[in-house]
Amino acid sequence: MLHQGIRVLAPALLMLLHGGSSRAAEMLAVQRGAELQQAIDRARPGDTITLDPGVIYSGNFLLPAKQGTQPITIRTREAPGLPAPGVRVQPAHAGRLAVIQSPNRQPALRTAPGASHWRLELLEFRANQDGAGDIITLGDGGAAQRERAQAPSNLVIDRCYIRGDPAVGQKRGIALNSGRTTISNSYIADIKARGQDSQAIAGWNGPGPYTIENNYLEAAGDNFLLGGADPAIQGLVTEDVVFRRNHLSKPVVWREQRWTVKNLFELKNARRVLVEGNLMEYSWADGQAGYAILLTPRNQDGGAPWATVEDVTIRYNVIRHAGGGMQIIGSDTNHPSGPTRRITVSHNLFYGIDSTEWGGTGAFVLVGEGPLDVVIEHNTVHQTGNIIMAYGGTKAQPKVSTGFQFRGNLVRHNQYGVHGSDRAVGEDSLRAYFPGGLFQWNGIGGGDARRYPPGNTFTSAEEFDAQFVDAPAGDFRLQPGSRFRRAASDRKDLGADITLIAQAMGIRPGARIP
Repeated sequence: MLHQGIRVLAPALLMLLHGGSSRAAEMLAVQRGAELQQAIDRARPGDTITLDPGVIYSGNFLLPAKQGTQPITIRTREAPGLPAPGVRVQPAHAGRLAVIQSPNRQPALRTAPGASHWRLELLEFRANQDGAGDIITLGDGGAAQRERAQAPSNLVIDRCYIRGDPAVGQKRGIALNSGRTTISNSYIADIKARGQDSQAIAGWNGPGPYTIENNYLEAAGDNFLLGGADPAIQGLVTEDVVFRRNHLSKPVVWREQRWTVKNLFELKNARRVLVEGNLMEYSWADGQAGYAILLTPRNQDGGAPWATVEDVTIRYNVIRHAGGGMQIIGSDTNHPSGPTRRITVSHNLFYGIDSTEWGGTGAFVLVGEGPLDVVIEHNTVHQTGNIIMAYGGTKAQPKVSTGFQFRGNLVRHNQYGVHGSDRAVGEDSLRAYFPGGLFQWNGIGGGDARRYPPGNTFTSAEEFDAQFVDAPAGDFRLQPGSRFRRAASDRKDLGADITLIAQAMGIRPGARIP
């Protein structure tokens, strides 16, 4: 007999093998929050649990481990006005979504060890009491998950609206410590805290792979973070991450409200990461210096000397309105760690990188402690500070970056251009911190060509800005007659290919990047 409040709406045609017998997948309709856990426990692979729009399902729900490879779906029942597959959910959809909310400081939803093949779709999740902890916990971030086999896997969160409290905030939207997981087409907002870090999505004890695609991620501390705490799984580095077509932002009004702000995208322990087609905007000096992107291996508490950031590709993104562009740090200076290595940054548009507006250094990239094999090519950059700031080691023996290449970029020189600690501007800094590196075929606005290696094109700052269709308005397409066209070593235009950026971001041909 079905539990009261749970009813089978219609059997699906798909037949599943379960416990040695075939059965029809069921639609389990739940009308009250107290019965949702019973439905979750009863559901079998292939079933769908439907919730009523606008109803609040209050509880701390657990997704258990079950046999089978067909997903169990929990979703708002079909109703007019819900976003179609592949379309990002918006706050305007809130009234049409079922609501899952914790009544206390514990997660509204978490996974059991080894749970797999669960799908959350078209749901709203609201803040915990006092904005404490995680709204959704996938996997366990502590000692209860010491083996990879314990990590939940084959999980999907699609078209879900996850929000903190507008007044109190929320420490974390999703704790991502699982195996294979997709988070797509979702909207995470009002994740913010004072005096502590907050993240829309953060993971540190999950193996991956992860696909994070077409989401809006809003958080004060880090909008997206991998690493930051030592994994309980020995030797774990989160691997094979695709981070594509997301919008990362911090509301500017938060500056007045004094939420603790750090950066937009950060990797502290990750390998094989593709960051592509994203819009990242608004990061200012507060808890950190305001850089939008930070790559830095961190053996946080001394228990993860293997922590590394390697094989990262950052391409076709727009990064704007920040106190700095990127930090690329070669190793942890507090505890032994692995290196940062094999980083490629290509065809990105950085603009509004402005120390006056957002604090910080206003630099394009800060390179410290000798990261290895960093390639920065074909980027268009409009910043108020240095091209490169470098540091590490001592004046007599700087910490060097081998395999460094900086080519085909369009960037402003400003006062100090390329400058390493205790070194002169230009070639002296390049020789000290990037010996044997390549710095050529760049278009540089301002500066003194005599201080730099040959093979770069220097213009006045005014002429540099005039090469673009409308730099003050954020239109960095090159003018038809620009001197930077076909001026790279590969006979392509200098700077980022704005058409490729638009394509990667899913913007229709001919439309401006918003």
